[in-house]
Amino acid sequence: MNDKVFLDYDQAALDRQYNQRAWVANADELIRRYAEQSDAVRARVGEPESIAYGPAPTETFDLYRAARAAAPLLIFAHGGAWQRLSKRESAFAAEAFVRAGAHFAALDFASVPAVSLADLVDQVRGAVAFAYRNAERLGVVRERIHLAGHSSGAHLAACALTTDWAALGLPQIIKSGMCVSGIYDLRPVRLSARNEYLRLDEAAEDSLSPQRHVNRLGCPLIVAAVDLDPPEFRRQARDFAAAAARAGATVRHVEGREFNHFDFIETLADPQGLLGKLMLEQMDL
Repeated sequence: MNDKVFLDYDQAALDRQYNQRAWVANADELIRRYAEQSDAVRARVGEPESIAYGPAPTETFDLYRAARAAAPLLIFAHGGAWQRLSKRESAFAAEAFVRAGAHFAALDFASVPAVSLADLVDQVRGAVAFAYRNAERLGVVRERIHLAGHSSGAHLAACALTTDWAALGLPQIIKSGMCVSGIYDLRPVRLSARNEYLRLDEAAEDSLSPQRHVNRLGCPLIVAAVDLDPPEFRRQARDFAAAAARAGATVRHVEGREFNHFDFIETLADPQGLLGKLMLEQMDL
């Protein structure tokens, strides 16, 4: 009998739970579709402005502007197992928000293991803080900065959403959040094959697990997963939403149907799609 590593999972089973591609036969095709759809969006709405939010080459975001001069902002953190993808493949939802009257920022950040996971979290926090501090120059309504993320990007977004902003000399700077098919407690990840490149120890696991810091959550939050996500991703969403609710947060847990880990996020690009409609409503658009 194989030894259990986490819950009822032995090592092989746990590794499979945190290997999203193992659950979706056409994952590569769907990821290519992100790029194709992002190219199509740029063809329709125009090339974005690349904004540097920090000194590193990876510390930029592509800003797709709404027609109005001062508008809300949605910052989007892409997935890719903290290793892959970029802002260029992550603009597929930009048009829906630009047409609705919001700016859309497709966020870039570094990759693990070139930097640590803590560094990625700091970059996402830094991007949000930059947008807040430079709101007037960017044409952003400072009180209406929203943050969304998918998969590993949902983890990064959740870390930013559970930031102690006061310790950084800032007020609560995020108006609302959406985390889609993400990971919010890193213990099973640390115990899985993913840790070969994440290199998490127990201290990093604790500090970078947003579920353990939900008392800092200061804005409404949508936590979404989908029925064809790996079961662990669905559990992570349920547990994170429940922890946030216990902490007194305004949180909505949503589980989509008939999508998988990779195509569910595409509904963010549709104003009538599950995620697009929810996010637009949360942004009062």
